[in-house]
Amino acid sequence: MGASFVWAQTSEQKALEEKREQLQNEIREINRLLLSEKKERGTVLDQMEALDKKIRVRQQLIRVTNQQANLLNRQINTNIRNISKLKGELQEIKDEYAKMIQKSYQNKSKQNRLMFLLSSESFYQAFKRLQYMKQYTDYRKEQGAQILAKTEELTRLNMDLNEERKVKEVLLAQNTKAKDQLFAEIQEQKVLLGTIRQNESKYAKAIEDKKREARKIDQQIESLIRSAIAASNREAGKTTTSSSKFVLTPEATLVANNFSANKGKLIWPVEKGIKSQGFGIYNDAVYPGIKHQSNGVIIATDPGSKARAIFEGEVIAILAVPGGNKGVQIKHGNFISTYYNLAELYVKKGDKVKIKDELGTIFTNRSNGQTRLKFYLYQDTDRLNPEEWVYRL
Repeated sequence: MGASFVWAQTSEQKALEEKREQLQNEIREINRLLLSEKKERGTVLDQMEALDKKIRVRQQLIRVTNQQANLLNRQINTNIRNISKLKGELQEIKDEYAKMIQKSYQNKSKQNRLMFLLSSESFYQAFKRLQYMKQYTDYRKEQGAQILAKTEELTRLNMDLNEERKVKEVLLAQNTKAKDQLFAEIQEQKVLLGTIRQNESKYAKAIEDKKREARKIDQQIESLIRSAIAASNREAGKTTTSSSKFVLTPEATLVANNFSANKGKLIWPVEKGIKSQGFGIYNDAVYPGIKHQSNGVIIATDPGSKARAIFEGEVIAILAVPGGNKGVQIKHGNFISTYYNLAELYVKKGDKVKIKDELGTIFTNRSNGQTRLKFYLYQDTDRLNPEEWVYRL
């Protein structure tokens, strides 16, 4: 019972440490990709959104570190109780051993062991007495071994306790530093917000332009999906007029099933980067009362990065939004992955692609130096949350 409890605690601590390292790495990537010096020439809105994300990640980091410290505190208290219990057990064994040694010495002085055996009334009694003497000697050795084992266990527990206390001190110091950084970031956010408030109309227009562009992209993506479904169904010789669901061939069914089986394990559509915007409805960083709808995720990466296929499939459409950039749609059975904001394409409609195949170079915005891929996932015409399908997105 005790061993399994210690293992569970250690496993939980390891999971928390991995989560903390992940959050720390995410903060470093936000600084590098979204808030570095070369990005500061970008719009105040860009900086505000990046800072807002950084603050949220920092708050999460503080919560995880607190969880680690609390878990360590429970482990420390458990070890203190175990040490106290072990000291009591060790003292009991020592007292019993001392009495046994004292009794042995008294018996030895009163009666010689040989005489004890020779005074036996029969061979059987002598044999039993010999066995008793051997058991008594073995028991003394066993008691001595128990004392040694308990002493070593006590030493180990004391060492663990000291180590846990040191780790806890480090965690508390790191949390204090993180809280100071969080306070500084919130102050910086207030300054940026003040700048925005002085130019309300300008930033309100920028927000509306951003929403309009997102709607335009979403509409084209969904329109192309419906067209692809209708074309695929006609090609398969199906008379259905439905443009909302693919009629799958046995081969396409196999691809779809394989894709579905990899839910939560699909690769990132870029080699490295961070999620700068998640899926679903979210509050505006500047005007929290304004809601935005994100039908996909946005991933920030390095200039020159390539978009790559998350799974095998076929290119069913090339996006070209007027006044915008390019995109690629790939069909995986009845799943469709879309990669938008590409400056250059490496594939064309009808191409077969494999997992990790490069699809094109991601566009880098010269005004703010940011390189962002917009990634969408659908099953037929139903929107899916990529964060549930791509590993650790």
